Amino acid sequence: MKTLTLFTPTYNRAYCLKDIYDSLLRQTSSDFHWLIVDDGSTDTTQELVEEWMEENRISMDYIYKENGGLHTAYNSAIALLETELAVCIDSDDYPPDNAVELIIDFWKSEGSDEYAGIIGLDFYKGGGAIGGDLPPVKSVHIIELTDKYGYVGDTKMVHRTELLKAIPPMPTFNGEKNFNPIYLYLQIDIHYPLLVLNENLCFVEYADTGMSRNIFHQYVNSPNSFAAMRKLNMTLPKASYGFVFKNAIHYVSSCLFAKNWKAIAASPRKLTTFFAIPFGILLYFYIQFKTR
Repeated sequence: MKTLTLFTPTYNRAYCLKDIYDSLLRQTSSDFHWLIVDDGSTDTTQELVEEWMEENRISMDYIYKENGGLHTAYNSAIALLETELAVCIDSDDYPPDNAVELIIDFWKSEGSDEYAGIIGLDFYKGGGAIGGDLPPVKSVHIIELTDKYGYVGDTKMVHRTELLKAIPPMPTFNGEKNFNPIYLYLQIDIHYPLLVLNENLCFVEYADTGMSRNIFHQYVNSPNSFAAMRKLNMTLPKASYGFVFKNAIHYVSSCLFAKNWKAIAASPRKLTTFFAIPFGILLYFYIQFKTR
């Protein structure tokens, strides 16, 4: 049994998946398994992956599913995980050659049941860390990064598989495909912090078709998904009131796009949501302006 699974949700990314494959061939530790979840690709992804599986140079599996969005690919991957640790490597990213060794050695040295896993750095493919080093602390909750330490960079999170499996799969909403999988990690973050590892765990490429782009269109196309995220954010015990109020504003806006007129009744912070209504309405019209 391997210690770490790197899982890769992918959709029509045959043109760049080889970067991950090549990087995994170069890993300084072979104590990993690669799981590819194909979210309904119509390109040559399947043929390409089958060639690699025939080569049998690394431990890997491939599953094909109907297209449902990134969050459904996460659900499928988590259901299949068998290793102690798991990390998502997006289809247009790839780990540095020593990433597996760094993760496993650090976890064996510092890890325990007190922690959800490890949080490390994402690097630009052409240079340094996206946002610089993480705070100089042993462990941190996700919400504390921006709310307490003002960190605005990008991170890579490795989680204990048993914790990922202990929470319900991400909900799905008819016709909505933009549900950020951070929703899963935040549920774990309520109970466990992550060990801080100030090392590069992934080289990142921001694609125009990825979730990091066109955020306003995502707000419009997946309002119920974003409303669910905002509801969770309003319940995080380590969140500041400013963070909660900001999410209440977004919650009101998302409910307007979803035509959910019972937003206040469904909110976990009803009074805060009530006061956020005027700002949520303004945000609603601003998003409409940005997406027309």
